[in-house]
Amino acid sequence: MSTPEEKQKKEIVFDLALRPKQWEDYIGQEKTKNNLKVLIEAAKKREEPIDHVLLYGPAGLGKTTLANLIAKKTNSSVKITSGPAIEKIGDLASILTGLQENDVLFIDEVHRLNRSIEEILYPAMENNILDIIIGKGPSAKTLQLQLPRFTIIAATTKIGSISSPLRSRFGATHKLDFYSEEEIQQILKRSASLLNVNIDKGALVLISKVSRSTPRIANRILKRTRDYSQVNNSDAITEKLAKEALQLMEIDAIGLEPSDIKILETIIIKYNGGPIGLKTLAASTLEETETIEDVYEPYLLQLGFLARTPQGRTATEKAYQHLGIKFVVK
Repeated sequence: MSTPEEKQKKEIVFDLALRPKQWEDYIGQEKTKNNLKVLIEAAKKREEPIDHVLLYGPAGLGKTTLANLIAKKTNSSVKITSGPAIEKIGDLASILTGLQENDVLFIDEVHRLNRSIEEILYPAMENNILDIIIGKGPSAKTLQLQLPRFTIIAATTKIGSISSPLRSRFGATHKLDFYSEEEIQQILKRSASLLNVNIDKGALVLISKVSRSTPRIANRILKRTRDYSQVNNSDAITEKLAKEALQLMEIDAIGLEPSDIKILETIIIKYNGGPIGLKTLAASTLEETETIEDVYEPYLLQLGFLARTPQGRTATEKAYQHLGIKFVVK
């Protein structure tokens, strides 16, 4: 029997296996892909690295995958890090001095870089120069190191949290949008093929409707419905089995899970529909503020169930209707 660690490793391997390895396999985000194609082809003709790229949008839409595909399309090696992982100036200096000509440095959660790190990054992004200050006080000296030409591709779920000076140093900024049901179905077909599992049209439609317009969630639900089908001795995911699996996972007809319902019910029942501050909402639902902002809110906002106001979050009439609670105009 597999240990929890072994199961987690297996999940990671599956996730990596389902990620597109070729540009042509990346479904959706056509506007962004077309703009990036122009950027890449122009840089190739000039024999230069591409401009620094900033990708933003909710979690699970394919920012990391797209960064890897850009690197592959430009025949570049990719080095991966994240904002929280770069704690000290020395961490950044070590990463930058380890880059080779035309390398791509992918920084996930770039909004979590601290300001002192950003200051070092500016000259590196603009002039390929690393300024290192040695010593303190009057005797401090600045050492300049010339870096090879490289490209930073950064990803964030919170573009508003990135400082204006850093944001302005990206030559290309692209927002990744939620996917259509048709695009999610294409992704599910491809993933099912890679997982060697048959899936009927009804199950495809059903899973696409509850996937919150997000490929990562679609693939997660696909894997769980595959497990349920196998346990029920079926070599295919049918619509009937998919419905039963979704009921078991407590996912409703539009993709809401117990945590989403809890957030909406807390606002509606406990706080009379809002407004309620984010910290109060997090404390009331026992969720982290970042989890609410990054995981739950984007989809609730897209559905029109939630509204952000200067005073806090409020539930809309649509949310009341979905939960079967009478809406009273205040």
